[in-house]
Amino acid sequence: MPDTPPDVRIIGVRGIPMVQNGDDLVAIIVDATAAQGTPIEDGDVVVITQRIVSKAEGRVLPLSDFVPSPFAQAYAERTEKDPRIVEAVLRESKRVIRQVGGVLITETHHGFKAANSGVDGSNVGGQDLVCLLPVDPDASCRAIRDGLRERLGIEVAVVMTDTFGRPWRHGQTNVAIGVAGMLPFRDYVGQRDLDGRELRVTTICVADEISGAAEMVMGKLDAIPVALVRGYEYDRGEGHATEIVREMALDLFP
Repeated sequence: MPDTPPDVRIIGVRGIPMVQNGDDLVAIIVDATAAQGTPIEDGDVVVITQRIVSKAEGRVLPLSDFVPSPFAQAYAERTEKDPRIVEAVLRESKRVIRQVGGVLITETHHGFKAANSGVDGSNVGGQDLVCLLPVDPDASCRAIRDGLRERLGIEVAVVMTDTFGRPWRHGQTNVAIGVAGMLPFRDYVGQRDLDGRELRVTTICVADEISGAAEMVMGKLDAIPVALVRGYEYDRGEGHATEIVREMALDLFP
């Protein structure tokens, strides 16, 4: 009898309310998945957007909190940007890599290299608010994973996503900025391909692949900030998204 063909299901979770500072994301996710008839199962990957985690953790702030520095003021005038947003971007960065028009390519305090330090003003609940990345996305994912384990008695992985651009390619894709309960990579080094050749460098970032796949059911305008990836046999363990960030010595786009 032939083996069962590989099958992975991606389930968008509807019914997530507008998240506010201090909300219990574990309870919200459990209730929403149960209400739509797709309760979380052991082995699922719970994919959650950065935005609702930032909201729950109080990382949506009024622009009035950011008093522009002289550099932020000058840059904003030159690029027709809001100087308060420029100041927020600078505060969330540990270095500016490049200035391209009105976009600052920065390295965040987490080590991510991103446009505008991941600072965003869309879908935050108001015109004079700005959303910052969580302080420690891996820790946020661990807290959600632990909460689901305690409430449901099952083991799941949690991946937090954000939208990044990529060198050499147009368009953006969702990538993992936080991971818990799984290893972010599938390492094929030392194995042999179908021709018998030993693989020497092939390491697949499955956390990023899961993030990109989940975006297909989440969208940017569909109010679906959570998805379940079901049926994927990931390697369980205490992985971290910080492992995905390439070391400076190996980074061809520093």
